[in-house]
Amino acid sequence: MSVAIRTVPPFNFVTAMIITSDFPPGRHCRLVAPRRRVFLSAIRRARAGVGATLAALATAAAGMVGTGAVVAVASAASAARTVCAETAAAAATTATAATDRPPNIILIFTDDQGYGDVGTYGAKGYATPHLDGLARDGVKFTNFHVAQAVCSASRAALLTGCYPNRIGLHGALGPNATHGLHPDETTLAEILKARGYATGMAGKWHLGHHAPFLPHRHGFDESFGLPYSNDMWPNHPEAKPGSYPNLPLLENGQVIDDDVTAADQRTLTTRYTEKAVSFIERHKDQPFFFYLAHSMPHVPLYVSGKFDGKSERGAYGDVVMEIDWSVGEVLAALDRHGLARDTLVIFTTDNGPWLSYGDHAGSAGPLREGKGTAWEGGVRVPCLMRWPGHLAAGTVNDRFLMTIDLLPTVAGRVGAPLPDRPIDGRDVWPLLAGTPDAAPPHDSYGLWFAQNELQAVVSGDGRWKLMLPHRYRTLSGRPGGTGGVPVRYEMVDLKAPALYDLEADPSESADRAATQPDVVARLLRFADSWRTELGDTLTGRPAGTGTRPPGRLE
Repeated sequence: MSVAIRTVPPFNFVTAMIITSDFPPGRHCRLVAPRRRVFLSAIRRARAGVGATLAALATAAAGMVGTGAVVAVASAASAARTVCAETAAAAATTATAATDRPPNIILIFTDDQGYGDVGTYGAKGYATPHLDGLARDGVKFTNFHVAQAVCSASRAALLTGCYPNRIGLHGALGPNATHGLHPDETTLAEILKARGYATGMAGKWHLGHHAPFLPHRHGFDESFGLPYSNDMWPNHPEAKPGSYPNLPLLENGQVIDDDVTAADQRTLTTRYTEKAVSFIERHKDQPFFFYLAHSMPHVPLYVSGKFDGKSERGAYGDVVMEIDWSVGEVLAALDRHGLARDTLVIFTTDNGPWLSYGDHAGSAGPLREGKGTAWEGGVRVPCLMRWPGHLAAGTVNDRFLMTIDLLPTVAGRVGAPLPDRPIDGRDVWPLLAGTPDAAPPHDSYGLWFAQNELQAVVSGDGRWKLMLPHRYRTLSGRPGGTGGVPVRYEMVDLKAPALYDLEADPSESADRAATQPDVVARLLRFADSWRTELGDTLTGRPAGTGTRPPGRLE
């Protein structure tokens, strides 16, 4: 049996779709309950009815939700509906499941942490016991991707479910930018806030630092942190004097410190963590969403005295150990308040390692290249998820997934409608949950970089990746910099499409284009479709039919 949960108009109902092998093909039992809660008890009872007749299953489900429930049989093909258990529903007198609340959501997003920078993914020289514990108690994803391998664009995709170029956000917004996230775009925070969630964040925002673009204007009740990357300050190692203003620290849209110093940066991970723990404690009695967007391990690296000098990997290892401590503090807060089983915890990062920084950068493990490229080392990132009772503990998931799919997947779990403008993500819960034979909802994924350059396209099942002709940065095997000062990349031109079998060759070492012409042709058709929809400056299409402008200062 499998169960999916979604809302139906007018969005004040919850529908549990209970499917068993007994039912005729294309038919399902549909339980409609007149409340906003997801009736987990009803679902558990229905699961126990595998092998029962349709009427018996409907009666079992309806009996759990109280008076007013209606159970219907519907044909997926025709949408015809037949009431099959009105009598059982009318007779129901209990509402045990009505006390269940939708899951809390905690989204932890680090900065520039590579695929190989967690113990369970092969990190060396430091321990990450709390992150490894998430893998032990939840799911480790080995094929999880960001939409674009750079700060602002990656965050835009995460919070809106859109490719960042669809909504006019490219690259990394600096202190001189006069644009940001458009007020008409819908964030994950706004979706959850509309469902009665308390919403908060701490950390790096980087979707526009002017008032119209800040977190409190995009669904967050509370916010604390930096408006952009922590290297966008006067001490940047490659900037000319005067290139950057002082780095500000904001709380709830107001500047509380207009000159963040090195000493202040050493406290950031701890202060972000304290905000997260406080938020959990203050909102433990209602559904909540907290977005913990660490500034680290983006350079410059700063760590508190708790972890300074503790790793064998130097400053980078120290910083990741402190992030792991932070994860442990958040998980402990959930445990203290009995919320672990009611909370979906997601840990991932915004892109791969910034390799030019050498000993102050992370590792992409076996993957090719890093941050700022469409190669796997730039876009494939560590991802761990835990939701006891919903995600099988200790499992490894190798399905191709992307951050654009998180918003619609979370919306599906809480019974929330999707934004009324087109988004790119899809509800991939069956893939996340490891449902056997779950089909990917995408026919392809696009990977853009720079100013709307379509640099790669991936088949929907994640097997084949076609790298399109473009110029990319690389160290070509040279070591990176030391002590927080980077070395220069060299630029290399990929002159012809190159095809990689990501299942057999995740390191992208063997070009299969010559032996798989049909696959190349199919992916080129997908690429052309993406160019029409979202544009591609590499082929003279700066915008597509589906792109929208960012927000701009008037």
